[in-house]
Amino acid sequence: MITQIGIVAGEIWHFLDKYGKVDLERLVVGTERPKDIVLMSLGWLAREGHVRVDCSQQGYEICLREKK
Repeated sequence: MITQIGIVAGEIWHFLDKYGKVDLERLVVGTERPKDIVLMSLGWLAREGHVRVDCSQQGYEICLREKK
């Protein structure tokens, strides 16, 4: 399972690199992965400091963190 989470984390990173800031549903649809795996992978990326997750009135918005 950890391997699958890591693979999806990479797919999420590439998706965000291509499309920029997206909402959670677009990320799930765009990666064509189950929502639970996307959420686990996002948690991994957030913990490692690679993504930013913001809460808006429409839901969650995700983007890559800017490189310093």
